[in-house]
Amino acid sequence: MKGEAAVRARNESAWLLPNDGSRTNHRLREDMRHHDLDDEVDLVVVGAGAGGAVLTQRLARAGWRVVCLDAGPFWDPDRDWVSDERGSHGLYWTEPRQIGGADPVPLGSNNSGRGVGGSMVHYAGYTPRFHPSDFRTRTADGVGADWPIAYAHLRPYYEAIEAELPVAGQDWPWGDPHRYPHSPHPVGGNGDIFLRGASAAGIEARVGPVAIANGRFGNRPHCIYRGFCLQGCKVNAKASPLITHVPDALAHGAEIRADCHVSRVLVDDDAGRVTGVTYLHRGREYRQRARAVAVAGYSIETPRLLLLSATPRYPDGLGNESDQVGRYLMVQGAPQSAGRFDEEVRMYKAPPPEVSSEQFYETDPTKPYKRGWSIQTVSPLPITWAEHVVAQGHWGSVLREYMRDYVHWATLGSLCEFLPQAGNRVTLGDETDRHGLPVAHFSYSQCDNDKQLLAAAQTTMEEILTAAGAREVITIQRFAHLVGGARMAARPQDGVVDADHRVFGVAGLHVVDGSTLPTQGSANPGLTIMALAARAADRLIAGARVGLAHQAAS
Repeated sequence: MKGEAAVRARNESAWLLPNDGSRTNHRLREDMRHHDLDDEVDLVVVGAGAGGAVLTQRLARAGWRVVCLDAGPFWDPDRDWVSDERGSHGLYWTEPRQIGGADPVPLGSNNSGRGVGGSMVHYAGYTPRFHPSDFRTRTADGVGADWPIAYAHLRPYYEAIEAELPVAGQDWPWGDPHRYPHSPHPVGGNGDIFLRGASAAGIEARVGPVAIANGRFGNRPHCIYRGFCLQGCKVNAKASPLITHVPDALAHGAEIRADCHVSRVLVDDDAGRVTGVTYLHRGREYRQRARAVAVAGYSIETPRLLLLSATPRYPDGLGNESDQVGRYLMVQGAPQSAGRFDEEVRMYKAPPPEVSSEQFYETDPTKPYKRGWSIQTVSPLPITWAEHVVAQGHWGSVLREYMRDYVHWATLGSLCEFLPQAGNRVTLGDETDRHGLPVAHFSYSQCDNDKQLLAAAQTTMEEILTAAGAREVITIQRFAHLVGGARMAARPQDGVVDADHRVFGVAGLHVVDGSTLPTQGSANPGLTIMALAARAADRLIAGARVGLAHQAAS
């Protein structure tokens, strides 16, 4: 099968959406399969974001009885999403957490999500692949860690997910050169400035890749270039798990329970095997029995849940016999540089993701640092733009003047590959949340290599803006994209899960989200998390078949 038929054979979500002007298939939700709490389902998935939604959809299609629990709401784009920057803050995870370390990382709008769809509901839409080198940084560059799988293991899953979202962009020359299923979108003022400045500075740039349909895709409409990608995309042109995999999961028998905060993974200590989970819903605690559990709560909540699930057999938490849970958590350095131009740019008049470059992604042997960074257009809306200006120390009348000048500014952002360090980790804090559970404490400190990458990326962005004709340039330091905390490794001494996402030492327990990434590259992680989840689903299905074959043989 090719084209549309092949995509529909894997995922019919785009054709399950209504075409009557509304954005939600309420019938699918109303007719969703419901399991009794006494039922022992095949799998409970904790979290309905990039990893959890894909895993749920794939296994539901394979005939598994799957219950997916998410702590946030089941969003309705018509009812819940608004064309307002401030009014969209409900999309972020704002439960209390503690931060520490030499360089504490703020947690909120740019690195966590709330509700079915997870943080991809409010992500910018960039969907680059990791490079082959990302999977062997220890061997190639002497830093980071080698993955227990290679890029080649993920290539077919990258291709499948790119078609299902779908991804639009120019032919990609970096990493593993490849093409995208949809042609690139037209660029707005911000993208035009990036292309112009990059050309003048001798830097190669491309349009895309973005998970935004270029034209209609099934019943999903064309992008209308309104610039509110970070507010949920009210027209459903931007892909997120809520739109791209959840409807198909429901159509194939999955149950998704929203507003259900999983408080503990349950384990039979004698057998060393999971038996289900407990979760909190509207002030009451419930238990769901399951033959297997897949945790997909992302890099803060996944380690926290494993630690909260300690038992007499596992006194330090599940998967933590080697003291690896919560370790090697990474953020990406994400400085943003803005330039002021005489002409009006109106950077909001297009999706924030338009143009990017991965020319500086790999280690440059002539530089004192290892690994690199990518550069992308970003288009902060007015509240976020005010944060840029205030970060320069401007207040009062000067701040108001910068705000009035908003339409003349263009903004670029970098993603710098910060290195995994054992001391950057999640532990349980000394405070409790509204459920009485200890909150996560996230300690983070930068190494010298991290700081050198930040400086180099800032210099390059400012060079591009100046080459494009900017008369003033300002930069703000910020951070994005959490990964790690339950990393994949060949041995339990080095990580929490194996190459098939199975937690070391606990039968039936899996982790399938961004916390499993041993390194983070200079790419937005969403596509890689989805590809890993699709591969994990295949591995689970294959393992179940082997188990059934063994039972038949005996």
